[in-house]
Amino acid sequence: MFGDMMGMMGKLKETQEKVEATKKRLNTVLVDESSSDNKLKITITANREVKNIEIDDELLADKEQLEDYLILVLNKAIKRATDVNELELGAVAKEGMPNIPGMDSLFK
Repeated sequence: MFGDMMGMMGKLKETQEKVEATKKRLNTVLVDESSSDNKLKITITANREVKNIEIDDELLADKEQLEDYLILVLNKAIKRATDVNELELGAVAKEGMPNIPGMDSLFK
């Protein structure tokens, strides 16, 4: 039993290291989102760090419209990046979980 516990602890440590490596890798995964008319384009990482914003000159003339565009497109980009982030980190965490009865239902 002690050996099993040591094995599980080792597997948890290995999983923690894989999760950290995945978090670092997600800094390089870029998510592009744009408005339906392509007047605003935003690029963020899967860790939700904004990397680039492109604004059409036409939007610069209307502050309120630009603000609306920023809110809409940023929210869409953050949602997509969060989905990628959760999918990747969830897969790594699930893969590394020890076989504990009842725990598998938590990851479905």
